[in-house]
Amino acid sequence: MPMGRRVYPVSSNSQHNQQPDSNRVLTQLLVLLYCKCLWRGLKFVIRKVTGRCELQWICYNNKPGARRTLKIESSLKCSKHELLQSAISVHPDSVEKTIDDIMSLKKINLDTNPQLGISLQACLLQIVGYRNLVVEVEKLRREPYDCENPAHEEMLVKLWKELRPDSPLSGRISKQWCEIGFQGNDPKTDFRGMGLLGLHNLLYFAEHDKATALQVLHDSLQPKHSMHVTIMHLHIPFFLFLLLFYSHHCHAQERSQRGSQQDERS
Repeated sequence: MPMGRRVYPVSSNSQHNQQPDSNRVLTQLLVLLYCKCLWRGLKFVIRKVTGRCELQWICYNNKPGARRTLKIESSLKCSKHELLQSAISVHPDSVEKTIDDIMSLKKINLDTNPQLGISLQACLLQIVGYRNLVVEVEKLRREPYDCENPAHEEMLVKLWKELRPDSPLSGRISKQWCEIGFQGNDPKTDFRGMGLLGLHNLLYFAEHDKATALQVLHDSLQPKHSMHVTIMHLHIPFFLFLLLFYSHHCHAQERSQRGSQQDERS
């Protein structure tokens, strides 16, 4: 051994800590495989005994609503059949044909189960509609405000006219924008976070609930409040955007269960 070189022995504690971690991962993997095989076996037995598939059980044992739709979506996602997995991402115009294909794959007689096709179609339309909404909202959010785009400029000027109908706008860059809640002379900078989605939200509020929009604007200009109402209305759709994208299905199921329990009690 060369002089001046030290060899540090491997700590027995580190070896001991690595072993439980590997055992834990292996245990979790085995449990996952066991549960998956057990669930598939259980579905097979139920299908043979009752003659009904999982989709039928979900529709027959759950009332129309979020709970049933979420269970149908989960069942389609976890299916081993590619047709069922791809059903949640079809075009809305193809939903009816997709339901027919599913019924044919599951060998379900439409004559003896007329309501099942209607229930599945309603659930799939909700699933596909939700996914399309997510795509559309994300597309608007990612599109930046472009001052060179006449359509964008027209929407912004229209927002001013809705909130300040009696005050002509002096120019595209003006301190007047602060009068309706923007932070600076150029409102473009306030749309950086939410893109066109923020502008669409503001304009919709001003057009469809003008009295409330004007009242909120009036209150925001009072010294005791001192808030940027436009910025506030850009934060609100941002939180809704987060809810739309990141709400877990289990939370929705819990809310559905609580709602059904309250309905039963009432």
